[in-house]
Amino acid sequence: MTPDTNSASPILLRYHATIVSLLRAPRIPLDEFSFSASRSGGPGGQNVNKVATRVTVTFNVSESPSLTPEQRDQIESRLAHRISKVGSLQTVSQTYRSQARNRIDAMERMQVLIDSAFVTRRKRRKTRPTQASVRKRLESKSRRSLAKKSRSRPPQEH
Repeated sequence: MTPDTNSASPILLRYHATIVSLLRAPRIPLDEFSFSASRSGGPGGQNVNKVATRVTVTFNVSESPSLTPEQRDQIESRLAHRISKVGSLQTVSQTYRSQARNRIDAMERMQVLIDSAFVTRRKRRKTRPTQASVRKRLESKSRRSLAKKSRSRPPQEH
């Protein structure tokens, strides 16, 4: 289900367009996302049984024309555990009782997910333990060793 300008409220469309344009890297047009609604579980009384409020947002990473090959590789490597076999990334929201609010929430989750693939990771600086910490560790090991030795039976002499 793709957004239709006639059926969706202009506020919702404006909000979604804003979310998509705020993505740090890359900028992905709204028409590359597909939306589907289904029945949600949880609280809500009879509303849960009648209204499809759960929203699933799907983005096909492998076929997206707005991603460069480098960006595609970065998303596929960093989010490999979240991407399906067909190359799509999904987020689901069923937190709210309204489909419109769940749609916004699912898009926010998608934004966070895609942005997380482009966060630069700091390289780990190798550190060495201090002399005091090494000495303390060795002393505790020898204390533990003595405690265990004292529990054993003395060797029997014939």
